[in-house]
Amino acid sequence: QVQLVESGGGLVQAGGSLRLSCAASGSIFSINAMGWYRQAPGKQRELVATIAQIGTTNYADSVKGRFTISRDNAKNTVNLQMNSLKPEDTAVYYCNAQLWVAASRGFRDYWGQGTQVTVSV
Repeated sequence: QVQLVESGGGLVQAGGSLRLSCAASGSIFSINAMGWYRQAPGKQRELVATIAQIGTTNYADSVKGRFTISRDNAKNTVNLQMNSLKPEDTAVYYCNAQLWVAASRGFRDYWGQGTQVTVSV
């Protein structure tokens, strides 16, 4: 069974740092883009950062210069280093990956279960 498992969320004071990790497992033939999204209470899910298979990155304007996304293709993992955290970064963070898995005919979007990040003032 293919799954994405996140870790690393928690509670941190404003100005602090957290590192999120996500590991893809199962019968995976290939991984295209990977990324992180977040959803705050009462708001829609929004893109935080994505990284292509070749390493090209894309960030939401609100996190540029503070967050860094990286991936390890050998381990099927994607990480999000979050520095200078602000209270408005509080949200559930979801890992996303475009996976080509056994018995499929192409890449599909898969999501992790989400991990809570809370930034206190």
